[in-house]
Amino acid sequence: MANGATLWLGRVLTALFTLFMLGGSVAPKLAGAKVARDAMLQLGWDPRYITMIGAMELTFVLIHLHPRTSILGAVLMTALLGGGIAAQLRAEQPLFTHVLFGVYLGIVMWGGLWLRDPTLRTFVPIRPG
Repeated sequence: MANGATLWLGRVLTALFTLFMLGGSVAPKLAGAKVARDAMLQLGWDPRYITMIGAMELTFVLIHLHPRTSILGAVLMTALLGGGIAAQLRAEQPLFTHVLFGVYLGIVMWGGLWLRDPTLRTFVPIRPG
């Protein structure tokens, strides 16, 4: 893939991840939406943590978007996604639609970063079999 195409595909994946996180996760939590409260209750969490989790998500997304701190943001977001996966597992949610959703998000996030950061590609190369 050409260098310009790699960069643009990485930007598109990063934009999709960012838009999903901001619109589908951060905004409902920070707005105190019923859907966020209901999701917390379904997972066995006290809804008072909604704002804190939403603020962490927003912070980690913003850190991830800044080129100098993008890897740190991805690592922090991966930790948060891992906690979400653990909560879904504990609540015995469906595997492919709920439990693994954090994995899907992580793949898009790290894939976008890998495509747009040549330094990361040198540390995590994909070698042909």
